[in-house]
Amino acid sequence: MDNTTARTTSAAPSPSRVAVVTGASRGFGLELARALAADGWQLVITARGEAELAAAERELARSTEVVALAGSVVDDGHRERLAEAAAALGGAELLVNNASTLAGYPLDGEPLPKLAEFPLPGLLETFEVNVLGPIALTQLLLPQLRSHHGSVLNLSSDAAVEAYAGWGGYGASKAALDHASAVLAEEEPELRVWAVDPGDMRTVMHQEAFPGEDISDRPLPVTVVPAFLALLAGRPDSGRYRAADFRPVLGGALGEPPVGVGAVADAEAGGVAVESVPTTGGH
Repeated sequence: MDNTTARTTSAAPSPSRVAVVTGASRGFGLELARALAADGWQLVITARGEAELAAAERELARSTEVVALAGSVVDDGHRERLAEAAAALGGAELLVNNASTLAGYPLDGEPLPKLAEFPLPGLLETFEVNVLGPIALTQLLLPQLRSHHGSVLNLSSDAAVEAYAGWGGYGASKAALDHASAVLAEEEPELRVWAVDPGDMRTVMHQEAFPGEDISDRPLPVTVVPAFLALLAGRPDSGRYRAADFRPVLGGALGEPPVGVGAVADAEAGGVAVESVPTTGGH
């Protein structure tokens, strides 16, 4: 159920492109929303935490038009309101399915559960948030995305392709999302549908997966965002990618970007040319 009514604010309204970003109140979702706002995108953002989302809205509204709706992607009515908000801005050209859950319930300092002990209600919630929610939101936004020849960007993980103890529920849900992304790409050839593994990041969610461990060696989400901007700019074929497969042209403002193994920078054009990007995961 929505925790708040839609709030639409604008620093400089314009007929720019529209992106819907889930899980946008913190971590990678917020950093990507910041970058999209700076690039002139109008935004529809959502997350379950109302206070954090309101803070994100206030910040983003200084540079773009933003509609913030607090709620869960599992909620039917909430998804409908997100689609309606995007339509009111002119129609979504980009959907970023970033919202995820590790286990479907608060871990409260406990390690990720083994499959033999995974509480089934939590496993069900994991698949509802990580798979059903993104598919259902995509269904609602498809008419808008088709009219704009748009893109769907689904956040994946190396846990979708590698076996790690404790990551069975999360990894299986991301593997299902990867496959759904591949099928959608076959069924919607006019769209770009990408499943992208961002690699390890220093986020609250990642810390929850490793209680009591020092994760300060993981890169901050902001350092990964340029790879996603390169993906959006280059618009490679639909498929599964890793953030490390892209090395954007940067002026050094964000530090050293990921080293590209399948992308080359076109510095002369100021853009990114993507070549022979592998479709296997990992980081």
